[in-house]
Amino acid sequence: MWEILRAHGIEPAPERDRPTWAALLRGQAHTILACDFFTATTLNGATLYVFAVIEHANRRIRILGATAHLTAEWATQIARNLVMDLQGAGATVRHLIRDRDSK
Repeated sequence: MWEILRAHGIEPAPERDRPTWAALLRGQAHTILACDFFTATTLNGATLYVFAVIEHANRRIRILGATAHLTAEWATQIARNLVMDLQGAGATVRHLIRDRDSK
């Protein structure tokens, strides 16, 4: 059946009625944030953990904080600050992309 549909230029049913992943992301960009920690080494050799967020709609990158001693409390407070900033700006963020590493 798949070969017959393909020969006539008809995509399988699940792909026909759904937008592509790229189209979905473009349509929902104003509701998506992505966040992650990365490390930076200072001139004196100290390692800092930096928390960054990118807004997909306008590709704005926000560096929310840096610390030499990453703790759950610090990360929680940074997340709270971000939510308050977004609420104050009237943002309509609904989705957060993040990884699940140990940092």
